[in-house]
Amino acid sequence: DRNEFISDVIEIDAWTKFNFPGRAGQYSEFIWDYKCFSGVDYAENNQETAIYAIQNEYGEGWEEVPSHEMGNYDYLMFNDIDFRNRAVVEELKYWGKWYFETCKIDGFRLDAVKHIPTEFIAEWIDYMKNECNKDLFIVAENWNVDSVDELESYIELTGGKTQLFDSLLHHNFYLASQAGQEYDLSSIFNDTLVQRNPLLAVTFVDNHDSQPLQALESFTEFWFRPLAYAMILLREGGIPCVFYTDVYGAAYEDDGQQVELIGLQELPQLLKIRENLAYGEQRDYLDHPNCIGWTRIGIDEFENSGIAVILTNGEEGFKQMEIGSQFAGKTFVDLLGKRSEEVVIDENGVGEFLCAAGSVSVWGLKI
Repeated sequence: DRNEFISDVIEIDAWTKFNFPGRAGQYSEFIWDYKCFSGVDYAENNQETAIYAIQNEYGEGWEEVPSHEMGNYDYLMFNDIDFRNRAVVEELKYWGKWYFETCKIDGFRLDAVKHIPTEFIAEWIDYMKNECNKDLFIVAENWNVDSVDELESYIELTGGKTQLFDSLLHHNFYLASQAGQEYDLSSIFNDTLVQRNPLLAVTFVDNHDSQPLQALESFTEFWFRPLAYAMILLREGGIPCVFYTDVYGAAYEDDGQQVELIGLQELPQLLKIRENLAYGEQRDYLDHPNCIGWTRIGIDEFENSGIAVILTNGEEGFKQMEIGSQFAGKTFVDLLGKRSEEVVIDENGVGEFLCAAGSVSVWGLKI
C-alpha cells in the first residue's frame, strides 16, 4: 500500500532539475526542479532504486488519482509530475498549445491517465479547446481489463470530455482467440465500454503495449484478427483504431527473441467496406455461442450500402438474418471472397448467410 510510508523523512540526492541548456530558452524558459515532482525512483547518493515521495509545499503524500491499485497509483516511473504545482499546470498548457500551433495537429492521445488527477485532465482539455478554437479529438488510455464501471467512472469524473480506449473489448478479443470454440461469442461485447458508452469508446484489436514481448502483452491470435476487425470496423458503436502492424507488418527483437508480425490480408477490404457500405440501422444476431452476426440496412447517401456480417469460432456457420425488404430479390455475395455461394434475399428482406469455419464473411450486393 503506497499510502503507507516505510521510513521516516530522509534527504537524498536525486535528479530533479532540468534546464535544457542546449535549447537556451528557445521554446520555454521554464526550469523544472524538485517542486515540480511528487516522487522519484532513484537516490544518487545511495545508489539505490526505490519509490521516494517528495515532501514539498504542495503536499507530503501522493496526489489523488483515478486508480487505487496499490492503494494509490499516482507514481508510475521516473520523475512523477506534481499537478498540485500551478506553475507545472500552466507549463503543460503552454506546451499543449505549442504542439498544436507547431505541428498543426487535430487531436491528442493522453497516455496513462489512471496516474494523473482527473481535475488536471478536464482543465487541460478545456484550455486546449478554447485556446485552439477547435473541437480537438482527444482519446485517453486508462488501461483496465477488469471493470467497465471504472472506465465509466472516469468518464463521469472528467465530464465526458475525452474518448477512452476500450481495453476491455481488446481483452475479450485476446481471450476469445486463446479459447477457440470454447469462448461464448454471444457475450463478447458484454461489460465493454462500446456496449455501455459507444459514443466515447475507441475500439482496437491490439496496440504497442499488447503486442508480443511488451509490458501488457495480450496479443490476439492471428486466426481471430479478421473476426475482431470486423467487430470494430463494421458495427455502429465505437470509433475504431487500426494497429500499424496489421497494415504494414513488423519485425523486431527483444531480449534475444525474434518477433515477426504479418499484415492482415483482409484488412484493406474491410476498410473499404466500412468506408463505402457499412451504414444504416444495425440488427444484431448475437444469439449463438459459436456463431454471431449482424446486418446494416444501408442509407440512400451511399449507393449499394448495406451488409450482412457473420462469423464463427467453430465449425462453418449459417444464420438467417434480416437486412431489409428493400433488398428483396437482390443477390448478395461474400465481399471477402471466403464463400463462393450467392444469397438471394426473400420478400421479407431475409437471407441465409454463411461463413467458413473459424472465419468471417461480409455479404454485400452483387454488382
